[in-house]
Amino acid sequence: MFLDYAEIFVKAGKGGDGAVAFRREKYVPKGGPAGGNGGKGGDVILKADENLHTLLDFKYKRKYLAQNGQPGGNSLKDGKAGADLIIKVPVGTVVKDSTTNEILHDFTTHGEEFVVAKGGKGGKGNSNFATPTNQTPRFAEEGKPGEERKIILELKLIADVGLVGFPNAGKSTLISTISAARPKIAGYPFTTLKPNLGIVKYKDFKTFTVADIPGLIEGAHLGKGLGHQFLKHIERTRVLLFMIDITSENIEKNYVTLKNELENFNPDLLKKKKLVALTKADLIPEEEAIKIKNKLKLENYGKDILIISAVSGYNIQTLLDMLWQELKD
Repeated sequence: MFLDYAEIFVKAGKGGDGAVAFRREKYVPKGGPAGGNGGKGGDVILKADENLHTLLDFKYKRKYLAQNGQPGGNSLKDGKAGADLIIKVPVGTVVKDSTTNEILHDFTTHGEEFVVAKGGKGGKGNSNFATPTNQTPRFAEEGKPGEERKIILELKLIADVGLVGFPNAGKSTLISTISAARPKIAGYPFTTLKPNLGIVKYKDFKTFTVADIPGLIEGAHLGKGLGHQFLKHIERTRVLLFMIDITSENIEKNYVTLKNELENFNPDLLKKKKLVALTKADLIPEEEAIKIKNKLKLENYGKDILIISAVSGYNIQTLLDMLWQELKD
């Protein structure tokens, strides 16, 4: 199961209280203050792990508490600090404050850490408050509470190439052809209910990643269909591959609609490198496919519109060559 959104509560540990204690030694009738300091509370730390690919764990556990610091002891013994709580999240996770929706951190590399809630400071023992006029203070400082907050975890897939197209445009078939990914494929809309990530092996020891984004529809940026839920994953990709069924009644309209949906969601998406592929070429004669392509007036920045068939393998290697060139450039 793929889960790319979660809300959780985190609370850092409370600092330990300082101690009120006095020296009790033989032949020392009036010992001085000897209360130790409390230990610091544990931090709550988020850590990116490239071996995780979903936020599914946070569906079952939503409350995370770090350990409290130990109180101070006698004989100037300080309390032990509370253990930090490390929570692992997938690379690509965005952390937001649940109240303000402010982005607190964006994880992009393996091993990256972020302290989302700081532990409370330990209180000072009475040994810290002795003065010439008050040599036996009978008070100590309480430990400070740890930070607590509700946060949103939002996962955005990090991929080199994002496949963009309407339902049944052939995205799942393509990713299953060029990588080891095995998405569900069927002849009805919205077969793909979650993003799929595939690793493409290209020639001699070269690889790149491709994300199959569930099909968009007109109005996706407003929340229609499944598009709004997954448009955010396209933000991470370096190259966009627009995939349009060559048997569609109006290819140009489809292309414009896809562009508009991306622009309305985030205008910066159209600044990414783009390629256009007409899919399912195995369904019509090659001569007819070429005629359709030559009649199109698509804004494609001088790049050739490619006719492909993931089923027959037609022009797939050429597509991979073009994608690799775009990534390399």
